[in-house]
Amino acid sequence: MSISAILVMFAVIWFMTLFVVLPIGMQTQGEAGEVVPGTHASAPADVNLKRKAMWVTIITIPIWAITCGIILSGWVTMDMFDIYKPPSSQ
Repeated sequence: MSISAILVMFAVIWFMTLFVVLPIGMQTQGEAGEVVPGTHASAPADVNLKRKAMWVTIITIPIWAITCGIILSGWVTMDMFDIYKPPSSQ
């Protein structure tokens, strides 16, 4: 695995985890009772993005390490996903 592949895999896992974590614990402006003029009542009242980014990074690192370990160990190879290779006759 190249360095760029490792970084891309980390970024993909990080953003997937971010999209899972973003709605957790979110309170809307309508629920808080303080709707800012010009925004929807369903807009977040306090996103707390720094804290969520920290948690996403903490969650991503072990998932990324396990994924890299599986790929580098050879348990999963690109040959297993080659859809254009004709099936082997046994």
